[in-house]
Amino acid sequence: MQRPTDNVTVRQGDTAIIRCYVDDKVSRVAWLNRSNIIFAGRDKWSLDPRVELVTKGQLEYSLRIQKVDVYDEGQYTCSIQTKELSRTSQVFLIVQVPANIYKVSEDITINEGSNVTLTCLASGRPDPMITWRLLNPSAEPLDGEEYLDISGITRTQAGRYECKASNDVASPDVKYVNVIVNYAPFIKDTKSSDPQVGRMGVLQCEASAIPKPEFKWYRDDKRLSNGQGISIQMMGSRTLLLVSNVTEEDYGNYTCVATNRLGIHNASVFLYRPGTANNISGAVAVSQSLWLLLGSLTCLLLKC
Repeated sequence: MQRPTDNVTVRQGDTAIIRCYVDDKVSRVAWLNRSNIIFAGRDKWSLDPRVELVTKGQLEYSLRIQKVDVYDEGQYTCSIQTKELSRTSQVFLIVQVPANIYKVSEDITINEGSNVTLTCLASGRPDPMITWRLLNPSAEPLDGEEYLDISGITRTQAGRYECKASNDVASPDVKYVNVIVNYAPFIKDTKSSDPQVGRMGVLQCEASAIPKPEFKWYRDDKRLSNGQGISIQMMGSRTLLLVSNVTEEDYGNYTCVATNRLGIHNASVFLYRPGTANNISGAVAVSQSLWLLLGSLTCLLLKC
């Protein structure tokens, strides 16, 4: 007579106990694994030192396997024989393995607009689920499993990417990939100045770029350098142009140029005469409004 198969689930490295109970009418009993005899009665046939018999009194005939590994998985049979009949009790041992990330992309530096594929391969039993996140303030899950494809990457997609493999056997395994996105300079802030004659004028220019931008200052077509009342300071992504002892000839338009190997960007910065900054800004605003109005009228006439 054969009983239905029971399942015993154990994590790799733990101890498994496979239970079997007998009564005082038993004449012979044995443990088998894949038709190989492990124990016959109390005689051990297996050479595996991790395997031992568990007997409590006369009624228990259980098997203990220490430091379980995946090759221990399978069907175990407790064969019981009495004078009247024989029966078997079958147990299937399931060995679970925690998720383990065994291959992940190295940190990468890429130019903006390029296509990127990040790799995260993991093993485990059952098969682990792999998820990706970009660790920005929202840190929302991304569409991707073993491979995360990013088409036309932008600077906002730079950062630390988290790959997580989990199968609920143990704590998830987590690895990280740092992605640096190179992009051309963009001057994001300028500050003009309106010093009085004889005072110091300070012009400021700040740019965003990777790699870090290099700055140059121009007055008309002439590149400026340190000396003759001019001092240029570089502070990472920002530069200052200091004009000491301002004269009438110093007032006007200056050009800040930011460059790296991917491109160039420039912006105008003004050294105003005191009291003229608002008038010049207003004239610029009126000029822009006129151009917008002219563009709208042209569009209407052409029915665009």
